[in-house]
Amino acid sequence: MSIFNQKSKFKIKTEIRTVRETVERPKLKASTSSSSIPTTGSSQHSNVRTAGAGSSLSRASSTSRLNGTKHTTSTSSSARASLTKVSTTSTARRVQSASPNPSISGDGRSSRKRRATKASSRSPISPHFSEDSDSDSNGDENWEDNLDARKRRKRVHDERPVDVNRKLRHPKIWKGEDADQVERIPGSGIIHAAKVASLEHKCKPALGLKNEEVAVRLQYPGVRYPERYELVEGKDKIDAVKDIEKVVQLVASTYLTDEEGKSFLDHQTGILRKLVKSKNRSDGPGFKAALREYNDELLKLMRKGVIVRNLDKMHGIPRELVDFILDQVYDRTVAPRVELLAKYTNGSDNVYGELNHPFISDILERTNLTSGKVFVDLGSGVGNVTLQAALEIGCESWGCEMMENACNLAEAQYDEFLARCRLWGVKPGKVRLERGDFRKNEKILEVLKRADVVLVNNQAFTSQLNDNLVSMFLDLKIGCKIISLKTFVHDNKNAENDVATSILDVEHLTYPEGYVSWTGASGTYCISTRR
Repeated sequence: MSIFNQKSKFKIKTEIRTVRETVERPKLKASTSSSSIPTTGSSQHSNVRTAGAGSSLSRASSTSRLNGTKHTTSTSSSARASLTKVSTTSTARRVQSASPNPSISGDGRSSRKRRATKASSRSPISPHFSEDSDSDSNGDENWEDNLDARKRRKRVHDERPVDVNRKLRHPKIWKGEDADQVERIPGSGIIHAAKVASLEHKCKPALGLKNEEVAVRLQYPGVRYPERYELVEGKDKIDAVKDIEKVVQLVASTYLTDEEGKSFLDHQTGILRKLVKSKNRSDGPGFKAALREYNDELLKLMRKGVIVRNLDKMHGIPRELVDFILDQVYDRTVAPRVELLAKYTNGSDNVYGELNHPFISDILERTNLTSGKVFVDLGSGVGNVTLQAALEIGCESWGCEMMENACNLAEAQYDEFLARCRLWGVKPGKVRLERGDFRKNEKILEVLKRADVVLVNNQAFTSQLNDNLVSMFLDLKIGCKIISLKTFVHDNKNAENDVATSILDVEHLTYPEGYVSWTGASGTYCISTRR
């Protein structure tokens, strides 16, 4: 893997761009959260990775969206939605992405710097609190509006059509039965935050707490058992205080009605307000008391069946929640071992780069992917994009990678992903991660015949590998969309291999700054449609 996949240590200044399309279509809106994860492409001697899922570790948040300039041609070109690596010495960084959903729109969550990642910017719909000890002014001026769930839900519905066929509730969600009988799926136990950020990991107590006072538990809406946290601070470690605040905000704004969420989000007396005030005053006991109140209140609602009832009315997950779940998965699996992704053969096709969450969300929306369709990522790296498509869309999602370290991390992410989805009470689409050369993997070759959207990050692929892919595209069904960063069509129209020109119709598009991990600049990509 080349340093292509390594992210810059600097935050990328984002900008909002107005999108104008040459064809009639709804405007796409880019989410501010971005997280890119490395994914390597599978091939005999060449692996190109796709950057998908966002990591909370470090993300460059991008509020800009895809520029809708599209030039339709009869030449073939595929947009590369995988990753490309850049030869740099910095570690790979992730960027969080936004996911479309019919309930609440969440643009990226505020994230911390973590090893090999970028910090993401605060979501525009997240409550903004002043850092003053009183925090009763300044940030509070717009705080109530930011928490207006009705406005947020309406905004998402306006942006994205609802997939009425998607069933969001997890089949194993806790419905308030005997609290002592906690069913666990074998091997799917979560990695608690305290396992990767604790006093044992040389972190320091936060909020003025003593060592023996840092242990806390955080309740989620899907299961009876809580997650263990330690209220500590440490470089490149999970920020427990921010994570807890974010979970409270997401649970109340996503799973509850305005009336049900009032005790959590009221801008004067709400639990979230108490948490933030306690944080600003370094009041550890006050923070822990507010957290206990949150846990108790949520459990009451769960026992009454409120969470289950509300989930049954939902058909999509807010982008902000998608990003956060993916970040939680990445922070507990890939981030602690991200240095493994820096091992690559220089000059080979096995390079590593990431596409940030907003980029993937825009691609999924542009290609009209729905829960009943099939997504395939050729060169899936650590599985970020594959997991994002399954969670954000609910579709059947496949990935194939051949680099051993990336495959091992992808499997770790997959296990944690399944456990986290159950923790949050949401059902993702079916996920399949394959090892090996995607040109030879029988399962991949077979599923390509059913695929509706194929992602190929061919930024660093050789011409030979691109030609091999074109031959594989002959088996794609009519109408299948291929996303790539480089076209598959030869510049020389008289080239011997002109198959791509005859089977693909191509849209040439532009992505804005902050959409990929290897550069902060904007760039081009393609969406090719199989004729």
